[in-house]
Amino acid sequence: MTTVTTPTPTSELIAEPWASEQTITCRDDRVGLRAVIAIDDTTLGPGFGGVRYRAYPSTEAAAREAQRLAAAMTLKHALAELPYGGAKSVVMLEGAAPAPGSTERRALFARFGEMIARTAGTYVPGVDMGTLLEDMQTIRDDGGARAFCDEVSPSPFTARGVHAAMRAAAVHHHGAAGLSGLHVVVQGVGSVGAEVARLAHADGARLTVADVDTARAEELARELGGATVAADAAPFHDADVFSPCAVARVVTRDTLERIPARIIAGAANDTLDEPGCAEALRAAGITYVPDFVANAGGVVQVHGGVSGWSEQETLAAIDRIGERVTGLLETGEAQGITPVAAALQRASAALGREIVA
Repeated sequence: MTTVTTPTPTSELIAEPWASEQTITCRDDRVGLRAVIAIDDTTLGPGFGGVRYRAYPSTEAAAREAQRLAAAMTLKHALAELPYGGAKSVVMLEGAAPAPGSTERRALFARFGEMIARTAGTYVPGVDMGTLLEDMQTIRDDGGARAFCDEVSPSPFTARGVHAAMRAAAVHHHGAAGLSGLHVVVQGVGSVGAEVARLAHADGARLTVADVDTARAEELARELGGATVAADAAPFHDADVFSPCAVARVVTRDTLERIPARIIAGAANDTLDEPGCAEALRAAGITYVPDFVANAGGVVQVHGGVSGWSEQETLAAIDRIGERVTGLLETGEAQGITPVAAALQRASAALGREIVA
């Protein structure tokens, strides 16, 4: 096996010029397009990853995010045993986003679709932060590119996978009762986080929810008989399980000592600010389920749809995320390493190259 030292997806170093197999910039002044496509690794198949549409402080920041998230997709697909490589794209937003269905928005994503088509299937886009199913339909129909997530939202399936991961970690720590009776704090209750909270509640967990949209958090808390906490205070709220489902990098060297939860498992990408946080969490007795393992339910569902799986087959495949988490936790304990390190071992075997933090 060839040894290649590769930064983990949480490392700033991944924004180096040669971090990805391919990094493509896209520009069209007529429609206001500025975008970056990062294709990280195609060992297992074409690079699949969502399109983010948001404001960035600089082109460098946009490229960094595309490369970093593309690398996370490589690991996600490898751990989920899917025939895709890792990729991601970002479309830079200036000012307010064009309304869904507007001529301006359709023109933007049609043009971006044309540029994606030039990759000849090496990059397959899907929905992500700021993009919609109809944007993928525009990329497909008007841009002539292959696109995933163009008919069915992956959000409920992502949530199901996070729940499976969370429950597996809880069983590992607390026995067969799993989440029953535990206090779970969910940070970010959009389409994924809200469903994670509902699934945990159905397992008998007590819920506290947080969101920058306080009205949304309060409504969900009433539905589940739970409580609310300020979004920025959620990681530090007294709980057994912390589930970050919103912003990235909520666990830092400076903040991890203030986290009371013994389990961290959520949908948010890049939960850890930098790789050393994984070892620091282990030393603090906190089990961190790698985000690229926990949040793979959406890509599993996409592959199931492409492959013609039945609903039962797709849901069973998503639920196997829990089995993978159990295996990683057992490997970590047996070898005295973090769950992240155990996951990187498995990814290395799948990709034929050693990935180290």
